[in-house]
This record gives sequence, C-alpha cells and structure tokens, in this order.
Amino acid sequence: MLKRNVARFLPVLFALTLPMAVFASSHKEAPAIAGMPRVDNTDVYAFRSPDDPNSITIIANFSPLEEPAGGPNFGAFDTNALYEIHIDNNGDAKEDVTYQFRFRTGVKNGNTFLYNTGPVLTLDSANLNVTQNYSVTRVLGDRRTGAGTALGDFQTAPANIGPKSTPDYASLASSAIGTLSTNGGKVFAGPRADPFFVDLGSVFDLLTLRPIQQLHKVPPMAASAPGINTLKGFNVETIAIQVPISALTNGTAPTDPTAANAVIGIWSTASVSRVTIRNTNLGLLQQNVGGTTQVSRLGMPLVNEVVIPLAFKDFFNGTMPSGDKPLFDSNETFRNRILDPEAAKLITALYGVSVPPAPRNDIVQVFLTGVPGLNMPANVVPSEMLRLNTAIPVTASPNRLGVIAGDNQGFPNGRRLADDVVDIELRVLAGVLVSGFNVSPNNALTDGVDAADKAFLSTFPYAALPYQGFDHAHHDAAATP
Repeated sequence: MLKRNVARFLPVLFALTLPMAVFASSHKEAPAIAGMPRVDNTDVYAFRSPDDPNSITIIANFSPLEEPAGGPNFGAFDTNALYEIHIDNNGDAKEDVTYQFRFRTGVKNGNTFLYNTGPVLTLDSANLNVTQNYSVTRVLGDRRTGAGTALGDFQTAPANIGPKSTPDYASLASSAIGTLSTNGGKVFAGPRADPFFVDLGSVFDLLTLRPIQQLHKVPPMAASAPGINTLKGFNVETIAIQVPISALTNGTAPTDPTAANAVIGIWSTASVSRVTIRNTNLGLLQQNVGGTTQVSRLGMPLVNEVVIPLAFKDFFNGTMPSGDKPLFDSNETFRNRILDPEAAKLITALYGVSVPPAPRNDIVQVFLTGVPGLNMPANVVPSEMLRLNTAIPVTASPNRLGVIAGDNQGFPNGRRLADDVVDIELRVLAGVLVSGFNVSPNNALTDGVDAADKAFLSTFPYAALPYQGFDHAHHDAAATP
C-alpha cells in the first residue's frame, strides 16, 4: 500500500524539486547566487515607522544563514560588489532614485589571525583589527548614467563576537548609525539577527506544514505540531536607510493615498566586478575593472522562489523590472507560471485545498502591478517590485497578516519587519483575494511560525541586534537519526 501511495504522488514530488527555495524568501534561491552568499539578497523591507512617520525606512539584507560564531573571518560585505537600493516613483518600472553602497576592508595587522586583539568598545578601537567602511551615493535617474551625489562615508558595525571581545555590543552597534549629508536621513550597515521567520525544515520536506501535516497526502501521517523558526540563531548583513518621504516622491510628501506620487516601488540589487586584479601582498589590495554584472535582485518576497521557474531564476537575478513586461508578453512559459503558479497547484495536490482556476489575475496584482485602490500606481507598467503607498498612515494596531487582515499599512503594501509574509502568501496563493475562496482552510494556511525569535527595536535600524558568536543557539528540536 505504501509503495502504491508513493508512486501515485511521484509526479507531485518531482514538481516540488522545481522551485529552488519555496517560501525561503531569497535565501539561496537560485543556483548561481547560492555560491555567492555575500551578495545574495535575502529580503527587502520598506515601511513608515511609528517613531518617525515622516520618513521611509528601507532595509536590504544579504548573506543568508550567516553563522554568528563563524570566525576568524566573520560575516561582512563583499568589497568586489556594488549594492543598490532602487526606487521607482512614477510606475514606469524604471529607477528614479538609487542609493549605492560600496564597501572596503581594512586590516591593521596582517601578521595575526585575530579579528580583534582585545575588547572592542568603540568603532575606532585599536583592538578592532578588521574593519569595513563604505560610501553612500544617491543617483537620480538611470543608475549607471544619472547624476550622483555623495552622501558620506561610514563604518560598518563589527561582528557580535562575545562578552570578552564585544562586552557592550548594543552601544557599539548604535555608534555605527550615520547621518546622510543630503536630504537628511540615517544609514546603517552591519550584522543583524535575520528578521525573516519561516519553518524551512518542514517546507523543504515536501511542503510539510507542521500545523496541518496530518492532512499531507504523502504518508506517513503525523499529528499537528507547532512550527520551528529555522532562521533562529542566524544573522544577516543589513543595509538600512531612513530618508524623508519627500526624498523619494519627487520633492513633496503626499498626504492623500490617491495622489499621483503616493506609491513608490522598491527593489534591491547586488552587482559584482567583471574583473578583479589583486596584488601579491597577500591579496589584501585589489583593483576592480571592467564594470559590473548584476547577480542578485529582490523586491517582493518569495517571487524568485515560488513563482519563477528554475530555468529563469539566474536570468531573473540579472534583470531589472523594466524587462519584466516584455518577458511576460513574449514568453509563454514565464507568463503561464505567473497566471497559473506551480505553488498553488502543490497546495491542492498535497493538501486537497481547492484554489481559484487560472488565469490568476489576483497573483498578477500582488506581484506585478500593485493592488488597485491600495498600492497600484496610475498607468503602471507590470513589473516585480515591492510597492508602498507612502500616504497610508502608520496603523495604531499592526497585524502580522497585513492587508488580508484589514491592516492596509502592512504587506503587500510595503513590508514591515513583523509582517508574516509566509502565511500571507500561502493564503494569497490559495485564493483569499478571490471571491468564494476566502474560506477555511484557504484563509488559515500557515507554517506555524508567526514571529521572529528576537524582538525588533523601536528605533532605527529596527532589526534586532545580531546573535552573539559566543552564546549562539539555534532551535532546540531533537535530532532524528
């Protein structure tokens, strides 16, 4: 009987191998970027915060599943890379404002293996042997040809090593918050606890959602169980900026959600130098020549994992939103994967949940155009990016399920750190935005992980302090042989 049941579901199991990282946000989501973790963009967030509602905070995270105790070469940004945050403020799928970040590494003493040679209490401590500094540039118009303005040079927060090396890490990290020289605003770069929360272990085991795993079609059957946040105990490298709304919306901050400049689109990219020349002095000095090649792109969470098929994943990472509509119009395979997403079929095949039939125009609205009346710009060019209506006020009672729970300041209208995008997108794939499908179990699908394990901060840069190398711990689930 077991063999017959397994054979019956072999087509489904084979289909599950196609998405590289279902519901993993952008942690190792495509074959090529999986080998370049320092430029692997894991998540992008954009939101108005209660402590500074006249500004927009944008956070781009890199380096998935970063081990806090991973010395002596702790997590860092790639000095061979150009990191960028892009804003489209008129809906044409092209960047109008870009913030560029370039990093460089300094080593005080190359004759020791130590990251630090004693306690580090300040950023300028002589005991901090390895440092990273970075420049910030604001570019208007095309990211490669537009006019650029230097906004300052800053130092990253170092690794959170342990009680002997970084005894007051909170103060040390806070001192790494810099002030941008133009338009006001703040910037931060350095390690943070990964704010994303998801049960990767269960998802990768044939999309087994622990709270409803007893309904899974592939034996053996199991009782319901709580979810496990696989990302507990791991850090990411964070770039965060906070700038006045007017700096992103053509000079004026809209107060009417229907205003022409109210909606902005946000995405982040990482590009690497085509040629890197290192000298013979232990490879510590290098020169990058020949321009850059984009290797990572992220706007809406889970798109390159759940919606984009394997054949397009690396291609997608090298493109900009302006190329999405031509691809959608010209490539039948790509178009069909959007209008009839594979992940929605798997929900039906594995759990028997009825989902809306194709074409899934509700999926197109969430991922490619914005939702009408919420965050869809006028005359929008369909393209994948995170869209935020900057005129929707900060809610007094945020809901982790965002818009589908009536909280219009939440995802998919921008993305706050606490928004549960896994549960939201599971339910959207199951059709809760389509009449007749906002019913149980469609509107109750969950991976069982509702929040991050570390509390977020109430002030910039909001993401929680990174896990410490000395006393780090991951989830405590008992290992099964």
